[in-house]
Parts: sequence; structure tokens; C-alpha cells
Amino acid sequence: MKPNKILVVGGGTAGLIAAIILKIKLNVIVDVVHSKNIGIIGVGEGSTEHWKEFMSFAGIDQYDLIKHCDATYKSGIMFSNWGAKDFLHSVAGPFDNKNGQYSYVYAKQIAENNTYLYPSNFLDSTIDVRFLNTRDAFPANQFHFNTYKLNEFLIDKAKSIGINVLEDDINEVILDQEGSIDYLIGKKQEYNYDFYIDSTGFKRILMSKLGAKWKSYKKYLKMKSAIVFQTPDEPNYNLWTLAKAMDYGWRFKIPVWGRHGNGYIFDSDYITADDAQKELTKELGDIEIRKQFNFDPGCLESVWIKNCCAIGVSANFVEPLEASSIGTSIQQSFLLMHKISNYTQQTIQSYNKSVNSIMENIRDFVVLHYQTKKNHNSFWQDLQKTELPESLLENLEMWKYKLPIREDFSGQSNYILFTEDNYTLVMNGLDLFDRKSIDGEYQTLNRFAQDNANLIIDDELYNEQNLKTITHKNFLKLVRDYL
Repeated sequence: MKPNKILVVGGGTAGLIAAIILKIKLNVIVDVVHSKNIGIIGVGEGSTEHWKEFMSFAGIDQYDLIKHCDATYKSGIMFSNWGAKDFLHSVAGPFDNKNGQYSYVYAKQIAENNTYLYPSNFLDSTIDVRFLNTRDAFPANQFHFNTYKLNEFLIDKAKSIGINVLEDDINEVILDQEGSIDYLIGKKQEYNYDFYIDSTGFKRILMSKLGAKWKSYKKYLKMKSAIVFQTPDEPNYNLWTLAKAMDYGWRFKIPVWGRHGNGYIFDSDYITADDAQKELTKELGDIEIRKQFNFDPGCLESVWIKNCCAIGVSANFVEPLEASSIGTSIQQSFLLMHKISNYTQQTIQSYNKSVNSIMENIRDFVVLHYQTKKNHNSFWQDLQKTELPESLLENLEMWKYKLPIREDFSGQSNYILFTEDNYTLVMNGLDLFDRKSIDGEYQTLNRFAQDNANLIIDDELYNEQNLKTITHKNFLKLVRDYL
């Protein structure tokens, strides 16, 4: 079956990403219908490096994104109070260079107990002013942005490539005799299309009608509640998202132009939202909670059923510890654009298998972060007793004595978000490696790897001594005012 008319139901980030990717790739009719009664969750949002791929595919200019979405650059995530030392999860070249599959620069630095695993200006939150000379080079490969302004930006982008964006409330989903969606009844009109994307968030308006079942990760992931709030502007913006461990979970802080988006993700078995706010007040002073919600971490058992595919929160929701939500929507949409033409039931099964692989990869990676030695209260002590997914348990035993390599992920989908370098940086930050074993493994590498590891570190240090840097905020100001 080859769809010639596709309707995306839901006009949030996920739905608009899906619409734009499918329109560009397939060049068929793609419309979006959205309701003002379905709100946006966050007060600030961050991407993974997959956002850069989407920008390139969609022809989005990074400076336009900065101007219209209050965007800031993001090098990675700073994990504070999770272990003995704070650490930055930031996969950055040339530190991720390989000898075969082996990340020899990371190995050298880990073996020697060095923390220099990324450009030091990431920590200083400065950018080389020479990046202003070209729109094609990126100071960092990820972004933060104002969710609401991003939504407006993506709507404009969708319209510019011929996507109709309609405002309506879907009141009823009508199925045909085979159980596929026949048409939708909206408050204003009916919608009859070949294929449907459900991006209606937690409501899952279409997928719930198709009998979709939720697969919970609560056995492994204990966070189930969140409060979100804003804090004022600051003299400079960090080049990273803050993820700080708290007494009963963790909080995030995301810099966007003019303010910061914040949230506390916690386990409601231990504290209430009021308790969480009191804990935050001790550290930050008075804050105004803008939204509170509960969630069951997990995903749909099948995100594609009949002639409908769920993308975004309607398909999955895992705590935003590694900002995986947008990256998952992008990867799902890229995969769907290859699968949707002339699809069969076998195609649907293959797609669902790949998406399950993406989600299990995210699940395992988020669970990894809780393998910390924190034990100062009953919450963190109880977390140490949480059962681990068998896939993660087996890998942790293997990776204790050697760095992960790409081959270790060969049984998973090509669209997974987190692989060997991501695991290496977080495991090192949590002190989960046996350093003597890593040192021994590194020493067995050929002379090429050893020499080049030294050269990379030396060259990077030399180059950084000659950077013509300005603060992250001043860089953004130049972009907004003059470029």
C-alpha cells in the first residue's frame, strides 16, 4: 500500500517533525490538524545530535533557529551530584577517534584518570568567534530552544513546503471493517486520508481506538512525577543542560534566550509535588510551579497498527534525563519515510521491532545513570536494589573490564540513539570501569593509536590556547542582532 494522503494529528514538536520529513521525502499530500486544547509539556527543551541531522534534511539554518526559537547551543549534559565528581556527557571529536572500533583517546584519558574528554571551552561556555564567519560550522552539535517558539517556527517551516496546518478538535475515530482508520470526525469537518500519524501526546486519540497497549518500564525506572518552572536570565548561558541529582530524583536546568527552563523529576512514592517544591526552594529560593504531571515510563508495544503510526509522547515517554524525546521522534520519522511506501504487514512488524529496539536502548541507557554510589537516604539506597534489564546487566559485566565498541550494539536497530561513546562517558563519570583493565587494554594497542592519542590531546590543547573566544551569550547576541 502506498499512501498518497497523510494526516498528522497533533501539532507539537513530534508531529511537525514527522510531517516535514514525510513531506520532503515522499512529496505527497501531508496535512497537520492540531488542537489548542492539547498543550505542550515543557518550559524549555533540549535536543540530541540527531536534531542537527533533521536541520540538514529540512534545510533549517542554525542562525534562523537561534533568532526565532530563542535557541542556545548545547554540547551535552552536565551531571552534577551523581558521583564523586561532576561530569559532562558530551561526545566530541576528535576525542571519539577510533582504532578499528576502539576509542583510543577516551581509553588513554580514562586509564590515566584524566577528565579531559571534551574541549575545555565547553566548560567555560565560550565559543570561538571565528564560527561567526560561516553558517555551516556548528560550535556544538546540539541545541536548547524555547518549546513554544520552536512550535511556531516548525509550523512556518511546514507551511513553506506545502503542508496544510489546520486547527480542529478530533471528536471521533471511525474504523472500517478491517479495523483500520476509515476517517476522523472533527469539530469543524471530517478527515479522510490513507495514512495517519498519532502525535496527540498522552491522550493517544487514534492509537487508543486501535487497541494499542502500553509497555511499562516502571520495574526498572522509578521516576514517575515531574514539576516544571522557570528561572530568570543570567549573565552567560552554559553550553550544556544541567542534570543535578536531588534527594528524591533529579532536576534539570535548560538555558534559552532570556530565561531558563527547569524541572524536578522525582519518585512520588517518596515525596509529593509540594515536598519537591520545598526542596527546590531551599536551593533556589521562591519558584512558581507552572505545571505538574505524573507519567508511567514506557512505550506502546506496537507503535504502528494498521494505517496509523504513533510518534512522540503518544508512542513513548521516558524521563528526560538524556533529552531522548525529540531524538526518538526524528529517528522514528526517518525510519518511517523509508518504510511507508508500498508497505505490507511484514513492513509494519519490521518497523515495530526497530522502534522497540530504539526504546530498549533508551531504557537501558537511562537506567545506567542510576548505577551510582549515592546512598545518603532511603530513596537512593532503594534505587540500588532495583532490578536491571538483563541486556544492561550483561553489558555492564562485560564493560567493567573493557570499553564498549560498536559491535556490542550490532543486534539493535541502526536508529538507536546511544552507542559506545555515550556509554563510555557516562560509565566513566559514574566510576564503573576497572581502570587497570582499561589501561592494560589500551597498552596493547599498536603504536599508531598510542601516538595519535597523545597528538590529539596535544593538538587540542594547542588549538584551545589560540581560540578567539567570546561568551556563549555574546555569541548568540551577535547572531540575533547582526546575522
